[in-house]
Amino acid sequence: MAETKIALLRGINVGKAKRVAMADLRKLVAELGYSDVQTLLNSGNIVFRGKGTNEMVAKAIEEGIAERLSVSAAVTVISAQELARSLAENPLLDLADNPSRLLVAVTSTAKDAARLAPLTKRDWSPEAFALGSRVAYLWCPDGVIKSTLSAAVNKELGAAVTARNWNTTTKLLALAESLETS
Repeated sequence: MAETKIALLRGINVGKAKRVAMADLRKLVAELGYSDVQTLLNSGNIVFRGKGTNEMVAKAIEEGIAERLSVSAAVTVISAQELARSLAENPLLDLADNPSRLLVAVTSTAKDAARLAPLTKRDWSPEAFALGSRVAYLWCPDGVIKSTLSAAVNKELGAAVTARNWNTTTKLLALAESLETS
């Protein structure tokens, strides 16, 4: 049975490099055999239905983007159920007063998330950090660009992590849930 999934592309449409039109991305994902393909914003967020493990699906989309769109981009796939659980478990919601500065960093695998465990032992004040089973939660009150926490997460995992702010993740979940009820 097809499962609702969310693919997150890392580093596209930032500046002038790695430009990908969302219409081309939707077409590519549909041609790979996935259905009900929709994109959110212009930064590589795809919601669709399909079969296969998250890792297999991510690899297929990555290879398709490289071959057909001539862009290299790391792709992380998470199921709608995993994302829903991750958002419900966010321990930083009471602390965060600006949803654009509260990040959900989705890792490629749970093993990658576990590599972030040493960061939980550090004091990041005024920032805050928490770890879920497949995601990390980052509160960056002074913004992501100035965040030493965000830099540390990216340094540790590189392309094995991609972050979206709270607004975007809740919109992605709403889009995924609308697919499941249609």
